[in-house]
Amino acid sequence: MIEIKVPELAESVTEGTVAQWLKQPGDKVNKGDDLVELETDKVNVEISADEAGTLLEALFEEGDTVKVGDIIAKLDESGSGDSSAGDKQEEQAKDTKEEPKAKEEQPKPASEKSSDEGSEDAGGPDRPIATPSARKYAREKGIELSEVSARDPLGRIRKEDIEEHETKSTKKQESSPSPKKQKEEPKDNPAKPVERVKMSRRRQTIAKRLVEAQQNAAMLTTFNEIDMTNIMELRKRRKDKFLDDNGVKLGFMSFFTKAVIGALKKYPLLNAEIQDDEVVMKKFYDIGMAVSTDEGLVVPVVRDADRLDFAGIEKEIGNLAEKAKNRKLTLGDLQGGSFTITNGGVFGSLWSTPILNAPQVGILGMHKIQMRPVAVDDNKFENRPMMYIALSYDHRIVDGKEAVGFLVKVKELIEDPESLLLEG
Repeated sequence: MIEIKVPELAESVTEGTVAQWLKQPGDKVNKGDDLVELETDKVNVEISADEAGTLLEALFEEGDTVKVGDIIAKLDESGSGDSSAGDKQEEQAKDTKEEPKAKEEQPKPASEKSSDEGSEDAGGPDRPIATPSARKYAREKGIELSEVSARDPLGRIRKEDIEEHETKSTKKQESSPSPKKQKEEPKDNPAKPVERVKMSRRRQTIAKRLVEAQQNAAMLTTFNEIDMTNIMELRKRRKDKFLDDNGVKLGFMSFFTKAVIGALKKYPLLNAEIQDDEVVMKKFYDIGMAVSTDEGLVVPVVRDADRLDFAGIEKEIGNLAEKAKNRKLTLGDLQGGSFTITNGGVFGSLWSTPILNAPQVGILGMHKIQMRPVAVDDNKFENRPMMYIALSYDHRIVDGKEAVGFLVKVKELIEDPESLLLEG
């Protein structure tokens, strides 16, 4: 019989929730088949079988919490799925072991029997001394003799001592309020129907970390706006050829990624994090991209984004978004990251204050592109496609001067897209 255990998931992940059993007891299992899907704080992980056989038993139900190393299922490697033979052997071995004990417990001859109170049972060194009638009464009442105080000077427990202990325990239970009285479950009003849904592990983790980010960082947000005219005209001219040459569409995210990298190079404190009393300055540019999924927000990371061209960034973003949609993201896709970009504009958001993705100290929020009248000189207004951008930052190491300068740099690079080739 093979025991299926929860493997090591990641350095910071020690437990998960059984999301779905992919095999049921009695099912045939091939080597490498996925048995169960676990939901962790970050991603869903499938546990597969190392050997072929039959799934005998699932030890946890869907929704249960399991820890690394827990045995969650048993597999019969013989493939028969019948463990009755093994059970019979275990029962026979157990019976064989218990036979001598049974013989030892044969009733003594009448001449050797003690009267009810005439002989106390001394037992072993750790066994309380008690009369036979006291032991019998304690067994019937489910009372541990070690919890009973004896009035006998020699310490032997009698039936009266157990009765007195039982009476005191009953009075104590009656005087103490029951757990139900201390904490009553909330009662719903039938006239106001509600639906209670347990939060998923990932949603609980997201909620916990967002609160921690606000409590542990001196978070501030500064805003600016970008005239998207030049980017939109460039994209309109180049998008068809870009698609033909690279097999991927030219979106706005590659422009903003390049602009963020250019701004981070000029303001490196936004590409850092705090560890104890040190500021860790990162010399790489792993940019997190916030992606909304049915299970909640995830932030996969585009590695070494500064070394990728526009097509490379668009392809990597598309691959990560597809993996997020199909729940195929790995822990490696989510770990690390030096700065994050989130785009609430795809949902119509015009203005927001993004929350830091700890331990990072900066996050850029993009928003909806909206036509607005803009003064182009002292006497002329034009309708321009405008976007508000927001930078939330940790004021513990980033001052307002750097934060505002960062946003201004992003604005300049986006409004002059040719400069991205040189500075992004």
